[in-house]
Order: sequence, then structure tokens, then C-alpha cells
Amino acid sequence: MPSLDQILENIHSYHPGADLALVRRAYEFAVKAHEGQMRRSGDPYVTHPVSVASVITELRLDVPSVCAGLLHDAVEDTSTTVEELTEVFGPEIAFLVDGVTKLGKLPYATREERQAENFRKMLLAMARDIRVILVKFCDRLDNMRTLDHLPVEKQERIATETLQIYSPLAHRLGIQWMKIELEDLCFKYLQPGEYEQIKQAVARTRRDRERYIAETERRIQGEMAQAGVACEVSGRAKHLYSIHQKMRRTGMPFEDIHDAIGFRVITKSTRACYEALGVAHSVWQPIPGRFKDYIALPKPNMYQSLHTAVIGPRGERIEIQIRTEDMHLVAEQGIAAHWKYKDGESHGVRRDDKKFAWLRQMMESQKDLDDPTEFIESVKMDLFGDEVYVFTPQGDVKALPKGACPIDYAYSIHSEVGDQCSGARVNGVIVPLRYQLRNGDTVEIITSPTQKPNKDWLKLVKTSRARTKIRHRLRREQRERAQAMGKDLLEKTLRKYGASYAKTAKHGDLERVAKELKCHSAEDLLCNVGYGKVTTRQVAEKVVPEDKRGGGGKKGDGIVEEGVGPLQQALRKVTRRTGTTGIKVQGEDGVLVRFARCCSPLPGDGIVGFITRGRGVTVHTRGCPKALDLDPERRIDVEWDGKASGSHPVAIQVLCADKPGLLAHISQSFSDSGVNITQAHCRATEDGRAVNTFHARVYNLDQLKSVIRSVSRIKGVYAVDRVAADA
Repeated sequence: MPSLDQILENIHSYHPGADLALVRRAYEFAVKAHEGQMRRSGDPYVTHPVSVASVITELRLDVPSVCAGLLHDAVEDTSTTVEELTEVFGPEIAFLVDGVTKLGKLPYATREERQAENFRKMLLAMARDIRVILVKFCDRLDNMRTLDHLPVEKQERIATETLQIYSPLAHRLGIQWMKIELEDLCFKYLQPGEYEQIKQAVARTRRDRERYIAETERRIQGEMAQAGVACEVSGRAKHLYSIHQKMRRTGMPFEDIHDAIGFRVITKSTRACYEALGVAHSVWQPIPGRFKDYIALPKPNMYQSLHTAVIGPRGERIEIQIRTEDMHLVAEQGIAAHWKYKDGESHGVRRDDKKFAWLRQMMESQKDLDDPTEFIESVKMDLFGDEVYVFTPQGDVKALPKGACPIDYAYSIHSEVGDQCSGARVNGVIVPLRYQLRNGDTVEIITSPTQKPNKDWLKLVKTSRARTKIRHRLRREQRERAQAMGKDLLEKTLRKYGASYAKTAKHGDLERVAKELKCHSAEDLLCNVGYGKVTTRQVAEKVVPEDKRGGGGKKGDGIVEEGVGPLQQALRKVTRRTGTTGIKVQGEDGVLVRFARCCSPLPGDGIVGFITRGRGVTVHTRGCPKALDLDPERRIDVEWDGKASGSHPVAIQVLCADKPGLLAHISQSFSDSGVNITQAHCRATEDGRAVNTFHARVYNLDQLKSVIRSVSRIKGVYAVDRVAADA
């Protein structure tokens, strides 16, 4: 654990006028607040906030940030309140602590819902003060560094969340060193077998690699000096997760990854960057398609650099990044490199700050998302992926995710342009809507007032804004259809009761009944009737008094089954009780359901059910993309029945080297984990790898994770993934 004196010394080194007494007070407060608390490692709990504060000083942040790091768990894990921190340390530090503090004391139905609301709160605080997310990064980094002492299941959950959200967010904020360390730590816990393989392979080649780096550094430095370009040159090997991603993307074994070494050329000016690029390309043969100019077109996080790849000394492929000293500082420290200590300086997101344009857009597109799973999925879409830069007809530049299509571009302009997008011209030529935009394209959208979004668009778009808008429009249409169906069914039933729908609606009876049945409005009531959540007889009996009913209100008229709830009535029209499915629908068991083949839920997965007319309840995993496309009005609570037993189908895809005997090793791993393979599809590819899809039956999620871990440890296996059962 770093000492308080080390932390104070670090702060003084970059901020001599800092109020170090305030840091001492925060340290003493944290020690007292966490007194008696221990970590899983057996260390005093205060070692964690002290380590977090130390990492914050590595980002060279101000005193309030360091104090927030020392106090960040005081509200969540002790009896300390935000009001108390405000009184002792002032509103600024209290706000930072509150922004990082989880909403753990509020009740949530699922872990996903809690995660989404925690992250939503943090993003909102981050939009007001960017230091909130910087403190959270340091907290998460220390947690990842000490993950060894937690159970495997918790390690995997925390590492998955980190890889899906915190690492790409660090990339978006440009904090490269933190992104790299987080990715390598996540790789270690999520794919331990592959991590060890690559780690050992890198260790075996370390001496040769270091010798090659030193030799090439001298060669580049000499060529630049001879051309009159003043610069500093440094070489480095790619980090383990980056090598793993390249092996997975290309299907090559580690021995065939020839550009796992990169070199940085740091110059004095932007002009010198382009001169250095000219020198590199004149001395070594550039590799086509590998040059990118992020100086002229900076990334959304304001990263600037020239990227190129060449056939370097000894015929090895090497990557070269060329940037100025200021650009290098931004590349490594990101937003933290822009830190200022001037009094009155706002730490929040200013409207004119281009560095945060992506954050403003993300917050605007997510503010209407109530569903927690959809919110998290949309955030991931915004954070992941490289960008392509396209031009409007007026010459303005728009950044979109790699793989984006004209529909994404249309929605980035305006939701109405997206809804009415019927075609597109790219560089003056009409292209299909599935066309993937490329850097430098000039895009013009063709609209039609009769055009409407359709489900197929969801397969094409890459931006969360487009996906959210399309889903909203499709759900609105589904709701309108359900409302019309509910109205039609209710009209028929009311006629049997001797009543008129028009008069019932006019007199406000539907609004009254809606409140009695816990619906927000008459329109919601009709939708629930259309979806089968509420029966028409339930409504009719509350509208028409018993003494005024016609002949249709008698028992045995087929409208209702005595003593059975409305959901079960709707379901039993299409299903029969022939055995257990292991699922409880709104607490009731014995109702047959169907498992969606797009995600093949297993006991242990978070699940959600959807009412489907004529097919009962379909169960999806909570994170299933297809489930997110369905109308939330049709959603129904489902849960696993702990008493149920039985195996479930699952598909596992294994990407590996095409070597004799490897398939036998993989099959043996399935057997050792107690998993029976029911079907296998194996094919070799031209680049010396094999893609194997195994269909098997497992009892629960833990057994699936066990077999995935076992297979991933086999030498020659590059990736192991769970895929759709119909893959």
C-alpha cells in the first residue's frame, strides 16, 4: 500500500500550491470511518481508498479529487452521510463522493437494473463534473488489481463489466495506459487459459524482441536525424489483450503475428510529423491500407497522431505512430492532460467543448430509455468500436461507428430524417441502405413521407441513437395495433353484456376501470386487453352492474374460467400442462413456456418473458438483442424454479488452430466437465484455423462456464464463445 507521505509528495510534484492539509484530514477521516473493516485479502479496508488516491495522483488530478478517492467508500460502506461530508469537507468533495457512490441502498428487481441505474447516475454526475468518472476509473483499477481474493463467479462478473463499459470509456476519454491495464486484467480473469498461453509466448521471445526494438529504435532515430527531423523514438510490444484480439481477428497463431511491435516518434511540431512520415515511407515500404491521419481528423476523444505500418528491418512488419509532445500527452492521459487549476474553472461539460460532444449525444439519446437492460446495451454501443468519418453535402464531418450504414447517418441528422429514410446517395451514387459507410464518403439522404422504419433496419444499424429511435417507432406501432385489437374485443364483449363501448368511453368508465386494474390510462387498459394481460370480462363486469347485464354475462359463456387469473386464461388457450419447464410465470409454475432459440436461456441466466398471442410466453435472456426489440408492454415477470431439473440446449463455438489431435482434446474437455455433445459442426479455413460449433446439453450456467474455462486452457485454442443454439 502506498503511504500518505508518498501521495502528498506526488501531489506536490505537479501542484506545489496544493492544500495538503485537506488531504491529511481526508486520510484521517477515512481511517476512522473504515476502522475494523477488512478486505477479502485480510488487509485493513482503508488500504483500498489509499491505493485509489495514489492512482488519482498518477493522473495528476487536483486535491478535491484525491480527497474524493480517500472518501469514496465512506458513504456506501460506513455510517457516514453525504451531508456529513458536506459539512466537514465542503460541497465540492461531497458531490464527487456522491457521484461515485453506488445506489446500493435502493431496492432493484435484478442485478442488471441496479447496474444500469448506478451507471446512469454516474454518467449524469460525470456530465456535471468529469472528475467523477476519473475517480471511478481509479477505484475500478485498484479493484481489478486485487481481484484474486474474490470467488471466480464474482471475478468474471466484475471483469465482464469492466471490459464492456469501463475500458471503452477510458478509451473514449483517451486515458490509454489505464485502458491497456484494465483490458489485460480483464483478459486474465475472463480467459485465463489463453492469457497464460500468450503471456508465456511473449516471455519466451522477450530477449529477441527487446534486442529488435533497441536495434530498430536506433535505425529510425538515425534516418530521422539524417533527414533533419528532430524527434524521440521509443518502441514497445503490444499488450496481451491486443495480441489476443489480433490472433482472434486474423486466426493466426502467436508465431505468425509479425506486427506485435509498435514504435512512437515524438516530434516538436505538426509539420515535423508529416516530414517524419515521409522519411519512414521513403526508407521502408508502407503496407497498403494501414495509413491513418488522426492529426487532420482527430478522434472524438481528441486523440491526434499519424498511424502507418511498414515492412521494417529484417522484413518485420512494424507499426509507427507519429505525434507531437502535446499530442502524446493527450494520447496517454486523455482528458486528464487538459487539467487546469485556475480558480473558477468549470470541471463540467461545456456546451462548446468538442472533447465531450460524444458524451452529450450519448446522454441525450439515453434519457428516454427506462428499460435498464436496453440502457446498458445502448451505452455499450456508444462506447465500442472504431469510427469512420463521413461528410455531409455541406462539407461538415460526422463521426460514426465502424460498419455504420446510411440509416445511422440519417438518424444522426434528425429522428424524422431517419424515420423517412428511403434511400441514400454516397459520393453521388445511389446505394442500398445496407451499404457500410467508409472514411471520406459524402452522404446525402433521400426521404419519403410514406417511408416508415421496419424490423430489418435493426439488423443494419450500429448507433444506439438509430436503434433506440427505430425501436420506439416499432413499439408505438405495436401498441397501436394492440390498442385497436383490445378495443375490438371489448366492443364485442360489452355488446354481449348489453352495453355500448362508445357510451362507456364517453362517460369515463374506462378511465375508472383502468385505475382499478392498475393501468395508467384507458389506452393502457385497451393495450393490456390486446396483449392478453387483462380479459374483456374483467373490464365488462366492472363497467356493467350485475343487475343490468344482458345474456352475455352468464357463467359458462366461454369468456372466463372460474378461479383462474387473466394471464393463465390467455396462456391456457394455447398451451397445456404436460410437465414442468423449470420456469415460474409471475410466481405461478406449471405454465408451459418456450425458450427463445436466439439466446437459449440457462438456469442462472437473468431472464425475461414476453406474451405472444397464440404461442404463450417466450423466455429470453435479459441481454438478448432480440428481446430488446420487443415491446416492453408485452413483458412479464418470469423466474427459474429452483426445484426443477433437466438439461438445456446450448451451442459453443471454438476457434482454434487446425492441428491433428486438437479436436480430440476439446471433446475430452467436454466429457471431463460432464457435458455431452449432441452435435458438432467443424470446418477448416484456408488460413490454417478451424471453426467448431458444438451443440450440447447442460444443466445450468455454472456448468457452461466450467466447460468454457476448460476448453480455453487448451493450447491452440484462440477463442471460446457461447452462441445461439440455432447457430
